[in-house]
Amino acid sequence: MPSIRLTVDGDAVTRDVDARVLLVHLLTDDLDRTGVNVGCDSTNCGACTVLLDGRSVKSCTVLAVQADGCEVTTVQGLTPPDEPAAWHPLQSAFRDCHALQCGYCTPGMIMAAKDLLDHNPRPSDAEIREGLEGNLCRCTGYAPIVAAVRQAADELAAQPGA
Repeated sequence: MPSIRLTVDGDAVTRDVDARVLLVHLLTDDLDRTGVNVGCDSTNCGACTVLLDGRSVKSCTVLAVQADGCEVTTVQGLTPPDEPAAWHPLQSAFRDCHALQCGYCTPGMIMAAKDLLDHNPRPSDAEIREGLEGNLCRCTGYAPIVAAVRQAADELAAQPGA
């Protein structure tokens, strides 16, 4: 079995993995990242979206061995380790805007939105919709999700140094 090294939510990880293991299963089954959801196993829903070296990917389509040497961020990695009660502005905005109902898609939506805002801090509503295009929500109708991303973008832009 290949041995891989990666950083997950700031923690260095070394694992021996079967070459066929998907990143989503390494994260959920082995590393207890409960915020990564397995939805469809076919890239259709985006519930398993994480950041891989700063870009959003659907972890059900990435082999764990492909993440060797990479940095993986899950929704659990958005809170500062020394302040577990401090939510990222996207997490707060999703709560404030009621951008979740069942919550199953929420971690993937937040991670896709994080990628969008990291690369386009002031997106238009159309750009937000396009940035979240690969993530499905069957509950909210998307308007609250777009409002949440807009609120988070405004909050992040108002932070010192933004």
